[in-house]
Amino acid sequence: MAQAIVNDPDLALDRYDGNIFVITMRKAPENRLNSEYCQKLIRTFNTVTKTVGPDSEGAVITKGNDAKFWCTGLELDESDQNPYANSEGFFPLLATIVDFPLPTIALITGHTFGGAGPFALSHDYRVMNSQRGFFSMPPVNLGLHFQGIGALPRAKLRPQVARKMLLEAHRWTGKEALEDGIVDAVAEPDKMFDVAMELAKQWAPKAKMGVYSLLRNELYGEAGRAFRDISYIHGKPTDRPAKAKI
Repeated sequence: MAQAIVNDPDLALDRYDGNIFVITMRKAPENRLNSEYCQKLIRTFNTVTKTVGPDSEGAVITKGNDAKFWCTGLELDESDQNPYANSEGFFPLLATIVDFPLPTIALITGHTFGGAGPFALSHDYRVMNSQRGFFSMPPVNLGLHFQGIGALPRAKLRPQVARKMLLEAHRWTGKEALEDGIVDAVAEPDKMFDVAMELAKQWAPKAKMGVYSLLRNELYGEAGRAFRDISYIHGKPTDRPAKAKI
């Protein structure tokens, strides 16, 4: 039985037995990320931390609201009005998840494009829809760059796969993403949630000794540092705006 912790039009946070928390993104259209929504997600992760307290077991699943989209990346037009939008939202969100004290699972319910790539990779585990949705990070096609954009692909993926992701803008199906090690499991749409919950229950106890984040940073700390270095910076550009919009 789930207990509703947050019930916002754009986002829900539910708590299940065993300190398993499920964040459901439901922001129209396509759960696209802007600075306000990223800050809302950060507050939700912080709510989980405050709810469980220090050195407690638990895990977080971040899922989409349907089987069509997980997240289709950044609202690129936002930077036209606010050149520091990503410094105020997207980069702090990535830093928050990489440094989070509990295991995290991205339940990739559907299409995952652009900035949703680093967003998914910032989680510890990924479960992808076996029947629908592509995973693609096309900054090379858009003329887009930010410091640290390659940190997570480099740390978590084989060199050839990271190259396909950043320099070739390859588009993976769920099956291909599993073969290349981008995701840890694929499942039918009606089974995805159960697979993610099993992962969450399996690894939630690993947080109770209070060193999960410390050990994760031994593996991926370079990425966390890169994201923190460009978070909340307003005195200089922290990214290269996309030359093409999607």
